[in-house]
This record gives sequence, C-alpha cells and structure tokens, in this order.
Amino acid sequence: MADVQVLTIASLLKLFNLKGLYMFSYSWLLGMSFWVTFFGGVIAYRALPRQQFGALQHRTFPVYFVISISLSSGLLAAWTLAHPDIMTNYTSFRNPDVAQAYVLGTIAILQGFNQFWVGPLTSKTMFQRHKLEKEEGKAYNDEGVSDEMKALNRKFAQLHGWSSLANLYAFLAAAFHGLWIANYGLNQFSAPSSLIKHLS
Repeated sequence: MADVQVLTIASLLKLFNLKGLYMFSYSWLLGMSFWVTFFGGVIAYRALPRQQFGALQHRTFPVYFVISISLSSGLLAAWTLAHPDIMTNYTSFRNPDVAQAYVLGTIAILQGFNQFWVGPLTSKTMFQRHKLEKEEGKAYNDEGVSDEMKALNRKFAQLHGWSSLANLYAFLAAAFHGLWIANYGLNQFSAPSSLIKHLS
C-alpha cells in the first residue's frame, strides 16, 4: 500500500524551490501572452473609442513587452543553468535542451523587437495620424483624406502587422515550450545543489 502523504508546514515550504519558481514564471508568461494576444486588445477595442483605445495600448504594451522580455530571459537563464550541456552544444539544434533554449531566446528577441523598435514607431505613427485627423477634420478612413493620411495609414498598417506577427510568434514559442515541459518535465530543476555547483 502506498504511503499517504500528509501536508505539513515543512512539506508546504518545500514547494518554494527553483522548479516552482520556473513554473510560476512560465505560467505568468504564457497566461499574460494568451490574454493580451487574443482577448485584452479585442475587448478594449470594442469598449473604447478608437483614440482612447490607441492611448491605452500605447501605455500597456510597453509594460507587457518588458515583462515578457524579463520573464523569458529569466527562464532562459534558469534553463541554461539546469542544462549545462547547452553551453558546449549551442549549435546542436537537434538537441532538445538546446532547442528549448533557442525557443526561450526567441521570445525575448521578438518582444525586444516590439519594445525597442516596432512598438515606438507604431505609437509615433498612430499619434501623427491622430494629429492629422484633427487638422483635416476627418477620420483616417473617411473618403477624401489627404495623401499624407493615406501614407500614414499604410505605414501604420505595416508596423501594426509586424508587431502583431512578432507577438503571435512569441506566444506560439511560449506554448511550444509549455508542451515540451508538460511532456518531459523539469527533472533537472529538482536538484538545486547541481545548479549551485555550476554557478561556483
């Protein structure tokens, strides 16, 4: 007969370890990405006037991107420490541990692309379009808008498309990592002493 596990203060405290921190951080990253990518923006777009929606996105997306970069970078660091063979086999793309490190790095790079390049350009273009709408007295999609407005529309659509694709690919990478650890676990994280050894 199997031993019955009893909850104690000591057993609860054992939950606070590197594996638990990794799963908490990963869950945060995936849940946040899923919400922002598929629900948050859609709800806000339907509930707010367009320019207020744009102002909200301008404020919230940089926070989202920074948190995504931080979490994915932290996960990458922890994954690399738990799998020291990555550093010596970093070009072995068929090595599953190495592949997962690249998956995590991809998330950080894609969200860095959004945070530091395409995001600021998108916001700048959006505010230029808002200003021109006031000057022309027309919405960006009204008949007879100026050539300048049409150029801004094209630029905004292109930048928004790049940003959306980068964010979608970052979400898919996070989901793939989740499927991997769901099937193969985090056994290497169960021995913190091995990580301390690699750090020393």
